[in-house]
Amino acid sequence: MLNNQSHKKEVIQWILTISIALILSFAIRQYAFQPCRVQMGSMLPTLRENDLVLVNKIDYRLHTPIRGDIVIFHPPTLSKDFYIKRVIGVPGDMVEIKDGFVFINTEKINEPYLQIETPGIYGPKKLGRDEYFVMGDHRNNSLDSREFGPIKLGSITGKAFAVIWPFADLKRI
Repeated sequence: MLNNQSHKKEVIQWILTISIALILSFAIRQYAFQPCRVQMGSMLPTLRENDLVLVNKIDYRLHTPIRGDIVIFHPPTLSKDFYIKRVIGVPGDMVEIKDGFVFINTEKINEPYLQIETPGIYGPKKLGRDEYFVMGDHRNNSLDSREFGPIKLGSITGKAFAVIWPFADLKRI
C-alpha cells in the first residue's frame, strides 16, 4: 500500500512538472519570444527562405521600432500570414522612392544590405503618427509598403533578432 501511494505521488509530481513546463513554454512563446520561419526570399541577402528567426515580442512594449529594425507583422491585407520586412520609415517621416533610391525627409538613405537599386517610384508620402514604412531587402521580389501602404504599430508582432536555424547560419541580425 505504501508503495502504491508513493507511485501515485510520483505520477502526480510528473504531471504537475510537465503541466508547469507546458504553461511556461506557452507563455514565453505567446508574450516574450517566438520562432518564425522565413517563407519567401524578399529579405535576401539578410535572410534566406526557410531560415528560422527568433522574434522578440517584448522589445516594442518598451519602445517603438526604429529605422533598420527587421519586424514581423500582419499586413494590412486579408492575409493571415506574417510578413517579415525592414523598417524604412518611422512616424513623421516623408518617404520617397525615385532614381533607384529611397529618400527619407529628402535625404537619400544608406542601405548597405542591398545588392540592387530600389525599383519604381513612390511618394513623397508623409507617415502618420502610428505608421511605419516597411520594405524587403530584395526589392525586386518584395510585397511591401510600396504595394499595401504603411503599416500600423499594432500590426507589428515583434522584432527579429537572430537566425537560429540552420545552425551553419546562426547569427544575430
